[in-house]
Amino acid sequence: MATVRGATLIAENLKQQGVDYMFGIVGFPVIPIASAAQRAGITYIGMRNEQAASYAAQAAGYLTGRPQACLVVSGPGVIHALAGLANAQSNCWPMILLGGASGVAQNGRGAFQEERQVMAASQFCKYAHAVEDARRIPFYVEQAVRTSFYGRPGAAYLDLPDDVILQEVDESEIRAVATIKDAPRPQAMDESIESALSALESAERPLVIVGKGMAWSRAEEEVRDFIDRTQLPFLASPMGKGVVPDDHPLSVGAARTLALKEADVIFLMGARLNWIMHFGLPPRFSKDVRIIQLDVSAEEIGTNVPAEVALVGDGKAVVSQLNRALTDRQWFYPVETKWRSELAAKAQDNQTSVQPMIDDDSSPMNYYRAFRDIREWLPDNVIIVSEGANTMDIGRTQMPNNNPRSRLDAGSYGTMGVGMGFAVAAATVHPDRPVVAVEGDSGFGFSGMEIETMCRYKLPIKIIILNNGGIGGGMDELPTDRPIPAPILTPRARYDKMIEGFGGKGFLVEDPKDLKATLTEAMAFDGPVIVNVLLDPKAGRKPQQFAWLTKEE
Repeated sequence: MATVRGATLIAENLKQQGVDYMFGIVGFPVIPIASAAQRAGITYIGMRNEQAASYAAQAAGYLTGRPQACLVVSGPGVIHALAGLANAQSNCWPMILLGGASGVAQNGRGAFQEERQVMAASQFCKYAHAVEDARRIPFYVEQAVRTSFYGRPGAAYLDLPDDVILQEVDESEIRAVATIKDAPRPQAMDESIESALSALESAERPLVIVGKGMAWSRAEEEVRDFIDRTQLPFLASPMGKGVVPDDHPLSVGAARTLALKEADVIFLMGARLNWIMHFGLPPRFSKDVRIIQLDVSAEEIGTNVPAEVALVGDGKAVVSQLNRALTDRQWFYPVETKWRSELAAKAQDNQTSVQPMIDDDSSPMNYYRAFRDIREWLPDNVIIVSEGANTMDIGRTQMPNNNPRSRLDAGSYGTMGVGMGFAVAAATVHPDRPVVAVEGDSGFGFSGMEIETMCRYKLPIKIIILNNGGIGGGMDELPTDRPIPAPILTPRARYDKMIEGFGGKGFLVEDPKDLKATLTEAMAFDGPVIVNVLLDPKAGRKPQQFAWLTKEE
């Protein structure tokens, strides 16, 4: 019988289980895996940093609906990629980290880059295991992939020793495994469906919060049908944006603070009451708020605020149940209510408060003025990547999303540096769609060398850097008489020149009157672009009623 090498088994089994993309940095001992992956038909993208590669893998998993892979070398390579494992686990996105390891025969001897990698990875993922023999590779790959995206999605890690990667085994000794089917879609109990609708009917000030769990479950059609049938006001979480279009008339995103604070019944639809939602606690929420909670994970039900109704199941399946039950009820939230009027008035007040900044043509410009032209320029089918402090927060309100899974940002873990890896993944998975990364200058700096990756693979990503010379704010000039705290960066740094060294195109915008035409020229360029937009270092957000991380009353 013929023999097969471990590296080939790894690649072919990953491909069998739906892994179509691999991002990584090769070296000893994983080069054979990357080569075998290409032979198996897996698209391999060589990155510049393991963190960015691991961010790319998880974004690709979210966009495709099945876990995708990150391949790194042993020791420091795995340690660098742990940032991605932690981010994927917090975001509930699937990915497989493949880590090279020193040979089994050298364990404990101080081998090259020897590290306790399974132990290190275990705390950041759903599944972590070392492969001790090439004959067991199909088993472990199936375990890792299935665990990663069944139930609540998350990260998985496989430790691949050098001698296992190179091991030659007889094909007759390989036990094949079944191809993993799409994840099951469990439904909620019928009585819970009826209880949820009864609770919504009893509400005076109802609110639906649409989270990224609904985007993951591909539930956009069902959620849009539910909102249209019930006429309930809704608010999207940052990456739940686009499940229902932001420009839908029932969206109350422009009155977010009031909606959360005054709602008496909240339907938490694939979202979590974590820090992004202020834990569901006063002063950001009513102390008497009633919660209907839909989540694929039973363990999440009742976190921080007890749930009056628990809908445990897949988002697409459960909302389909709700829609079927509504056929018999024929209920919708009334059009003329005090609650609707209050939300509409608050949304108009908020728009009025920021309009002067949107209309301000002074130079250097502020965030809202920059976003005015960016918003008008964004294509309808764009995938928006965003990170940074003010850049991301203000961008969430100023850049609408009308399609699901079309916004990738710092997410549940609040990770800085995800932007370039996310952008590479989006452009790789969706080469037919424009990808725009709107970055703060600090956020860009964490993984800025990935612009070389973009140029090497000719990924036509458009990067807009809103450059205020710092995190939250910078200075016009660096003082020379004292050290500068970390949040202060080089004023007016020429990031646009960096990309030109790799074959991309760079633009500098100092005056707001030049921004619109520059963006048009950037989109027309057939390749990666940086538009470096100089902002007033003192530019900020509109006044906020609460601090971004509100303390519990």
